Amino acid sequence: MTLDDLDWKLMNAWQRALPLVPRPFQVMAESLGLEEHDVIERLRGLIEVGAITCIGATCRPETMSTGTLAAMATDPDQVEEFAGLLSQMREVDQVHQRENQWNVWMSVSGPTRSAVDQTLGEIERKTGTQLLDLRLNQAFNIDLGFDLDGNSELPVPEPFDDTVPVSQLDRRIIEVLAKGIEPIERPFERLAQQLGHEEHVVLGRIRVLAKAGILSRVGLIVRRRSLGWRSSALVVFDVPVEEVDDKGRALIDVPGVTRCEERKGVSKQWPYSLYCMIHGRSRAETLDVLTLARVRAGLVGYDYKVLFTTRCFKQTPALMAAEELKVSGRF
Repeated sequence: MTLDDLDWKLMNAWQRALPLVPRPFQVMAESLGLEEHDVIERLRGLIEVGAITCIGATCRPETMSTGTLAAMATDPDQVEEFAGLLSQMREVDQVHQRENQWNVWMSVSGPTRSAVDQTLGEIERKTGTQLLDLRLNQAFNIDLGFDLDGNSELPVPEPFDDTVPVSQLDRRIIEVLAKGIEPIERPFERLAQQLGHEEHVVLGRIRVLAKAGILSRVGLIVRRRSLGWRSSALVVFDVPVEEVDDKGRALIDVPGVTRCEERKGVSKQWPYSLYCMIHGRSRAETLDVLTLARVRAGLVGYDYKVLFTTRCFKQTPALMAAEELKVSGRF
Protein backbone atom coordinates (compact mmCIF):
# COMPACT_ATOMS: atom_id res chain seq x y z
CA MET A 1 0.00 0.00 0.00
CA THR A 2 1.55 3.29 -1.12
CA LEU A 3 0.10 6.44 0.43
CA ASP A 4 1.34 9.99 -0.06
CA ASP A 5 1.46 12.89 2.42
CA LEU A 6 -1.99 14.16 1.42
CA ASP A 7 -3.53 10.74 2.07
CA TRP A 8 -2.06 10.73 5.58
CA LYS A 9 -3.18 14.32 6.24
CA LEU A 10 -6.67 13.49 5.03
CA MET A 11 -6.97 10.44 7.28
CA ASN A 12 -5.43 12.10 10.32
CA ALA A 13 -7.49 15.27 10.15
CA TRP A 14 -10.93 13.82 9.49
CA GLN A 15 -11.30 10.78 11.71
CA ARG A 16 -13.64 12.92 13.78
CA ALA A 17 -15.84 15.90 13.07
CA LEU A 18 -16.69 15.15 9.42
CA PRO A 19 -18.28 18.39 8.16
CA LEU A 20 -22.03 17.93 8.61
CA VAL A 21 -22.96 20.00 5.57
CA PRO A 22 -24.47 19.01 2.21
CA ARG A 23 -21.01 18.83 0.54
CA PRO A 24 -18.59 17.72 3.28
CA PHE A 25 -15.80 16.71 0.91
CA GLN A 26 -15.69 20.22 -0.54
CA VAL A 27 -14.96 21.59 2.95
CA MET A 28 -12.27 18.96 3.46
CA ALA A 29 -10.75 19.79 0.07
CA GLU A 30 -10.56 23.50 0.87
CA SER A 31 -8.70 22.77 4.12
CA LEU A 32 -6.07 20.78 2.19
CA GLY A 33 -5.80 23.04 -0.84
CA LEU A 34 -7.41 20.44 -3.13
CA GLU A 35 -10.43 20.21 -5.39
CA GLU A 36 -13.53 18.40 -4.20
CA HIS A 37 -13.20 15.66 -6.83
CA ASP A 38 -9.59 15.06 -5.71
CA VAL A 39 -10.72 14.32 -2.14
CA ILE A 40 -13.54 12.07 -3.34
CA GLU A 41 -11.16 10.06 -5.52
CA ARG A 42 -8.64 9.79 -2.71
CA LEU A 43 -11.31 8.53 -0.31
CA ARG A 44 -12.47 5.95 -2.83
CA GLY A 45 -8.89 4.79 -3.23
CA LEU A 46 -8.31 4.61 0.54
CA ILE A 47 -11.42 2.46 0.95
CA GLU A 48 -10.39 0.25 -1.96
CA VAL A 49 -6.90 -0.46 -0.58
CA GLY A 50 -8.23 -0.98 2.96
CA ALA A 51 -6.63 2.07 4.61
CA ILE A 52 -10.06 3.14 5.86
CA THR A 53 -13.03 0.94 6.58
CA CYS A 54 -15.66 3.50 5.69
CA ILE A 55 -16.81 7.09 6.07
CA GLY A 56 -19.30 6.74 8.86
CA ALA A 57 -20.05 6.93 12.55
CA THR A 58 -19.75 5.05 15.80
CA CYS A 59 -22.53 5.03 18.36
CA ARG A 60 -22.08 5.38 22.12
CA PRO A 61 -22.35 1.98 23.85
CA GLU A 62 -25.62 1.16 25.64
CA THR A 63 -27.50 3.77 23.56
CA MET A 64 -29.21 1.74 20.84
CA SER A 65 -28.88 -1.63 22.55
CA THR A 66 -27.13 -3.20 25.52
CA GLY A 67 -24.12 -5.46 25.56
CA THR A 68 -21.12 -6.87 27.34
CA LEU A 69 -17.52 -7.95 26.89
CA ALA A 70 -17.04 -11.66 27.49
CA ALA A 71 -14.15 -14.09 27.46
CA MET A 72 -13.62 -17.84 27.49
CA ALA A 73 -10.62 -19.99 28.38
CA THR A 74 -10.31 -22.77 25.86
CA ASP A 75 -7.76 -25.24 24.58
CA PRO A 76 -5.58 -23.59 21.86
CA ASP A 77 -6.62 -26.35 19.46
CA GLN A 78 -10.27 -25.30 19.83
CA VAL A 79 -9.81 -21.57 19.30
CA GLU A 80 -10.57 -21.60 15.57
CA GLU A 81 -13.58 -23.89 16.00
CA PHE A 82 -15.13 -21.77 18.75
CA ALA A 83 -14.24 -18.47 17.03
CA GLY A 84 -15.94 -19.73 13.85
CA LEU A 85 -19.06 -20.63 15.81
CA LEU A 86 -19.12 -17.22 17.52
CA SER A 87 -18.54 -15.36 14.26
CA GLN A 88 -21.72 -16.87 12.80
CA MET A 89 -23.86 -15.41 15.59
CA ARG A 90 -25.31 -12.00 14.73
CA GLU A 91 -25.43 -11.08 18.45
CA VAL A 92 -21.62 -11.40 18.58
CA ASP A 93 -20.07 -8.40 16.83
CA GLN A 94 -16.38 -8.86 17.72
CA VAL A 95 -14.24 -11.96 18.24
CA HIS A 96 -10.51 -11.78 19.07
CA GLN A 97 -7.87 -14.22 20.19
CA ARG A 98 -5.61 -12.80 22.91
CA GLU A 99 -2.54 -13.98 24.80
CA ASN A 100 -3.92 -15.19 28.09
CA GLN A 101 -5.51 -18.21 29.73
CA TRP A 102 -8.74 -16.43 28.81
CA ASN A 103 -7.87 -16.50 25.13
CA VAL A 104 -11.11 -15.93 23.17
CA TRP A 105 -12.74 -12.52 23.68
CA MET A 106 -16.06 -11.36 22.27
CA SER A 107 -18.48 -8.45 22.33
CA VAL A 108 -22.13 -9.49 22.64
CA SER A 109 -25.07 -7.13 22.11
CA GLY A 110 -28.85 -7.28 22.16
CA PRO A 111 -32.04 -5.24 22.76
CA THR A 112 -32.15 -6.02 26.51
CA ARG A 113 -29.92 -7.36 29.23
CA SER A 114 -32.00 -10.54 29.37
CA ALA A 115 -31.39 -11.07 25.64
CA VAL A 116 -27.64 -10.69 26.18
CA ASP A 117 -27.78 -13.17 29.06
CA GLN A 118 -29.66 -15.60 26.83
CA THR A 119 -26.92 -15.33 24.17
CA LEU A 120 -24.20 -15.89 26.76
CA GLY A 121 -26.04 -18.96 28.02
CA GLU A 122 -26.36 -20.27 24.47
CA ILE A 123 -22.62 -19.83 23.90
CA GLU A 124 -21.80 -21.69 27.11
CA ARG A 125 -24.10 -24.56 26.14
CA LYS A 126 -22.69 -24.84 22.62
CA THR A 127 -19.05 -24.70 23.68
CA GLY A 128 -19.25 -26.35 27.08
CA THR A 129 -17.12 -23.48 28.37
CA GLN A 130 -17.75 -20.99 31.17
CA LEU A 131 -17.65 -17.31 30.19
CA LEU A 132 -16.45 -14.23 32.01
CA ASP A 133 -19.25 -11.64 31.74
CA LEU A 134 -17.51 -8.26 32.09
CA ARG A 135 -20.30 -5.70 32.15
CA LEU A 136 -19.66 -2.04 31.36
CA ASN A 137 -19.93 0.36 34.29
CA GLN A 138 -18.78 3.50 32.47
CA ALA A 139 -16.87 4.51 29.35
CA PHE A 140 -14.19 7.20 29.66
CA ASN A 141 -13.82 7.46 25.91
CA ILE A 142 -15.39 5.64 22.98
CA ASP A 143 -13.37 5.38 19.76
CA LEU A 144 -11.95 8.90 19.65
CA GLY A 145 -9.98 8.29 16.49
CA PHE A 146 -6.27 7.64 16.33
CA ASP A 147 -3.38 10.07 15.97
CA LEU A 148 -1.44 8.79 12.95
CA ASP A 149 1.58 11.08 13.20
CA GLY A 150 2.04 11.49 16.94
CA ASN A 151 1.78 15.26 16.72
CA SER A 152 -1.90 15.98 16.12
CA GLU A 153 -4.59 16.96 18.56
CA LEU A 154 -7.82 15.17 17.74
CA PRO A 155 -11.05 17.07 18.45
CA VAL A 156 -12.42 16.58 21.94
CA PRO A 157 -15.64 14.52 21.88
CA GLU A 158 -18.94 16.04 22.89
CA PRO A 159 -20.10 15.20 26.43
CA PHE A 160 -22.98 12.72 26.45
CA ASP A 161 -26.43 14.28 26.89
CA ASP A 162 -28.87 11.59 27.98
CA THR A 163 -31.84 13.99 27.82
CA VAL A 164 -31.93 13.94 24.01
CA PRO A 165 -34.65 11.54 22.78
CA VAL A 166 -33.80 9.10 19.98
CA SER A 167 -36.53 8.84 17.34
CA GLN A 168 -37.27 5.99 14.96
CA LEU A 169 -35.65 8.02 12.18
CA ASP A 170 -32.56 8.49 14.36
CA ARG A 171 -32.29 4.74 14.79
CA ARG A 172 -32.36 4.22 11.05
CA ILE A 173 -29.78 6.97 10.50
CA ILE A 174 -27.43 5.44 13.06
CA GLU A 175 -27.66 2.00 11.49
CA VAL A 176 -26.85 3.32 8.00
CA LEU A 177 -24.01 5.53 9.28
CA ALA A 178 -22.47 2.51 11.02
CA LYS A 179 -22.10 0.92 7.57
CA GLY A 180 -20.82 4.13 5.97
CA ILE A 181 -21.82 6.81 3.49
CA GLU A 182 -20.63 7.02 -0.11
CA PRO A 183 -17.76 9.28 -1.20
CA ILE A 184 -19.86 11.37 -3.61
CA GLU A 185 -20.57 15.12 -3.85
CA ARG A 186 -23.75 15.01 -1.72
CA PRO A 187 -23.53 11.88 0.45
CA PHE A 188 -26.19 13.01 2.92
CA GLU A 189 -28.66 13.59 0.08
CA ARG A 190 -28.13 9.96 -0.99
CA LEU A 191 -28.55 8.85 2.64
CA ALA A 192 -31.78 10.85 2.93
CA GLN A 193 -33.11 9.27 -0.25
CA GLN A 194 -32.45 5.82 1.22
CA LEU A 195 -34.49 6.77 4.28
CA GLY A 196 -37.29 8.53 2.40
CA HIS A 197 -36.62 11.99 3.88
CA GLU A 198 -35.27 15.38 2.83
CA GLU A 199 -31.54 16.02 3.05
CA HIS A 200 -31.90 18.91 5.50
CA VAL A 201 -34.00 16.78 7.86
CA VAL A 202 -31.47 13.95 7.97
CA LEU A 203 -28.50 16.31 8.32
CA GLY A 204 -30.29 18.14 11.13
CA ARG A 205 -30.80 14.90 13.04
CA ILE A 206 -27.17 13.83 12.54
CA ARG A 207 -26.02 17.18 13.98
CA VAL A 208 -28.28 16.70 17.01
CA LEU A 209 -27.05 13.12 17.59
CA ALA A 210 -23.41 14.20 17.26
CA LYS A 211 -23.86 17.20 19.56
CA ALA A 212 -25.49 14.97 22.18
CA GLY A 213 -22.62 12.47 22.05
CA ILE A 214 -25.00 9.71 20.93
CA LEU A 215 -22.86 9.49 17.82
CA SER A 216 -19.47 9.28 19.50
CA ARG A 217 -17.63 9.86 16.24
CA VAL A 218 -18.53 10.89 12.68
CA GLY A 219 -15.64 10.70 10.24
CA LEU A 220 -13.13 8.40 8.55
CA ILE A 221 -12.87 5.01 10.25
CA VAL A 222 -9.24 4.00 9.71
CA ARG A 223 -7.83 0.47 9.70
CA ARG A 224 -4.95 0.80 12.14
CA ARG A 225 -3.43 -2.58 11.30
CA SER A 226 -3.40 -1.83 7.56
CA LEU A 227 -1.66 1.47 8.27
CA GLY A 228 1.19 -0.10 10.23
CA TRP A 229 -0.16 -0.25 13.78
CA ARG A 230 0.02 -4.04 13.86
CA SER A 231 0.42 -4.50 17.59
CA SER A 232 -2.52 -4.01 19.94
CA ALA A 233 -3.16 -5.10 23.48
CA LEU A 234 -6.04 -5.08 25.90
CA VAL A 235 -4.62 -3.95 29.23
CA VAL A 236 -6.59 -4.49 32.44
CA PHE A 237 -5.86 -3.04 35.89
CA ASP A 238 -7.10 -3.99 39.34
CA VAL A 239 -8.05 -0.57 40.72
CA PRO A 240 -10.14 0.16 43.84
CA VAL A 241 -13.56 1.47 42.89
CA GLU A 242 -12.96 4.86 44.51
CA GLU A 243 -9.87 5.44 42.33
CA VAL A 244 -11.20 4.29 38.95
CA ASP A 245 -12.48 7.70 37.83
CA ASP A 246 -9.17 9.50 38.33
CA LYS A 247 -7.09 6.72 36.81
CA GLY A 248 -9.41 6.28 33.82
CA ARG A 249 -9.51 9.97 32.97
CA ALA A 250 -5.72 10.15 33.18
CA LEU A 251 -5.30 7.15 30.87
CA ILE A 252 -7.27 8.70 27.99
CA ASP A 253 -4.79 11.57 27.76
CA VAL A 254 -1.91 9.23 26.87
CA PRO A 255 -1.19 9.03 23.09
CA GLY A 256 -1.67 5.47 21.84
CA VAL A 257 -4.34 4.63 24.43
CA THR A 258 -7.84 4.14 23.03
CA ARG A 259 -11.14 2.92 24.46
CA CYS A 260 -10.80 3.28 28.18
CA GLU A 261 -13.61 1.78 30.28
CA GLU A 262 -14.58 0.65 33.74
CA ARG A 263 -16.05 -2.86 33.84
CA LYS A 264 -17.40 -5.09 36.56
CA GLY A 265 -14.89 -7.68 37.75
CA VAL A 266 -15.68 -11.31 38.53
CA SER A 267 -14.49 -11.69 42.17
CA LYS A 268 -11.08 -13.38 42.53
CA GLN A 269 -11.42 -15.11 39.16
CA TRP A 270 -10.97 -11.83 37.27
CA PRO A 271 -10.83 -8.79 39.62
CA TYR A 272 -9.83 -6.21 37.00
CA SER A 273 -11.97 -3.07 36.77
CA LEU A 274 -10.13 -0.64 34.46
CA TYR A 275 -9.69 -1.58 30.77
CA CYS A 276 -7.96 0.15 27.89
CA MET A 277 -6.64 -0.67 24.42
CA ILE A 278 -3.10 0.29 23.47
CA HIS A 279 -1.85 0.37 19.86
CA GLY A 280 1.68 0.46 18.50
CA ARG A 281 3.61 -0.30 15.32
CA SER A 282 5.44 -3.07 17.16
CA ARG A 283 5.13 -5.05 20.37
CA ALA A 284 7.97 -3.03 21.88
CA GLU A 285 6.28 0.26 21.02
CA THR A 286 3.00 -0.93 22.56
CA LEU A 287 4.84 -1.84 25.77
CA ASP A 288 6.55 1.58 25.74
CA VAL A 289 3.13 3.25 25.57
CA LEU A 290 1.97 1.06 28.45
CA THR A 291 4.96 2.10 30.57
CA LEU A 292 4.19 5.78 29.91
CA ALA A 293 0.49 5.21 30.64
CA ARG A 294 1.17 3.52 33.97
CA VAL A 295 3.37 6.43 35.07
CA ARG A 296 1.06 9.22 33.89
CA ALA A 297 -2.08 7.62 35.32
CA GLY A 298 -0.43 6.74 38.62
CA LEU A 299 -0.88 3.01 38.03
CA VAL A 300 2.64 1.88 38.92
CA GLY A 301 2.28 -0.71 41.68
CA TYR A 302 -1.23 -1.80 40.69
CA ASP A 303 -1.82 -5.37 39.51
CA TYR A 304 -2.36 -5.52 35.76
CA LYS A 305 -2.34 -7.88 32.78
CA VAL A 306 -1.36 -7.28 29.15
CA LEU A 307 -3.34 -9.31 26.61
CA PHE A 308 -1.84 -8.89 23.14
CA THR A 309 -4.27 -9.52 20.29
CA THR A 310 -2.99 -12.32 18.08
CA ARG A 311 -5.94 -12.67 15.71
CA CYS A 312 -9.16 -10.88 14.80
CA PHE A 313 -11.91 -13.24 13.63
CA LYS A 314 -14.78 -10.74 13.45
CA GLN A 315 -15.26 -6.99 13.87
CA THR A 316 -18.61 -5.46 12.91
CA PRO A 317 -20.93 -2.76 14.33
CA ALA A 318 -22.89 -3.80 17.41
CA LEU A 319 -26.32 -5.32 16.87
CA MET A 320 -29.14 -2.84 17.36
CA ALA A 321 -32.36 -3.55 19.21
CA ALA A 322 -35.07 -5.57 17.49
CA GLU A 323 -37.29 -2.61 16.66
CA GLU A 324 -34.45 -0.86 14.85
CA LEU A 325 -33.72 -3.95 12.78
CA LYS A 326 -37.35 -4.30 11.76
CA VAL A 327 -37.38 -0.73 10.51
CA SER A 328 -34.41 -1.37 8.22
CA GLY A 329 -35.79 -4.59 6.80
CA ARG A 330 -33.23 -6.91 8.40
CA PHE A 331 -36.01 -9.06 9.90
